[in-house]
Amino acid sequence: MEVIRRRIESQVLSLSGIALGQIDFENPKGDPGLFGPDSVCWRIHGDFTSMLIGGVSALLLQALHPLALAGVWDHSNFRDDLLGRLRRTGQFVSGTTFASRADADWLIDKVKRIHLQVVGTAPDGRPYAASDPDLLTWVHVAEVHSFMQAHLRYLNPQLSTADQDRYYAEIALIAERLGARDVPRSRVQIDAYLGAMQGQLLCDDRSREILRILLAAPAPSALAAPVGKLFLLAGIDLLPDWAQALLDQQMTPVRSRLTRTGVHSIAPVIRWAVRSGSLHRSRIRMGLPPY
Repeated sequence: MEVIRRRIESQVLSLSGIALGQIDFENPKGDPGLFGPDSVCWRIHGDFTSMLIGGVSALLLQALHPLALAGVWDHSNFRDDLLGRLRRTGQFVSGTTFASRADADWLIDKVKRIHLQVVGTAPDGRPYAASDPDLLTWVHVAEVHSFMQAHLRYLNPQLSTADQDRYYAEIALIAERLGARDVPRSRVQIDAYLGAMQGQLLCDDRSREILRILLAAPAPSALAAPVGKLFLLAGIDLLPDWAQALLDQQMTPVRSRLTRTGVHSIAPVIRWAVRSGSLHRSRIRMGLPPY
């Protein structure tokens, strides 16, 4: 069983930011980072299954904003290195959540420098800049809302509304440090923001290409292939109904039920197998028992 566990864990961690090897989550001892182990974001961001599903959903949701998509399209190699992009995004989320303050600061400063270079003109003629405070808010909300929905669906549907609000208030710090403005800090504010943004969103050829790339993405191994397809479907299923409709990816009740059942079946195995993720290593840094 230990051999099987290690094999599953290695496959999981190969998809995470840990695979980049740039952050030591176990040091310096006692450094709580930006949030610390009592934060809600440690609970939500520590589960690989829900975070990966939420990440897929967030990517598709973000791709419905023409200016946000233009920046990724023109300045990213995601079409040739989807796994690398996944790892870099995972490193930023896990590092700013769990790593020491110095490492979290380093990641934020690094992304801010990259954003300054991401400028251009979208196909509709509008200029864009990744450092635009409004675009930063959109990318942040699409991400954290997706993480929350995945957590409620696949890990803890009983998470209190107070803790949900606390999560949004905590994680707003990252968006604000990147330069976002008017960042929603509660469930009510998040829902109102998404409702207000729908008129700015559309599905075009580029959005459909993002979906095609995700659907055709090769798995890192034969073992991971069926799980990857399941998680991709779960990410689509997690999208709001209006976003599924824009992408022409409406999930039927039967398909949705089968997808959710599949995730609920495989998630406990992944949680059993992963014992050295960023959450686990950060608890060692803080002198806490295994999670």
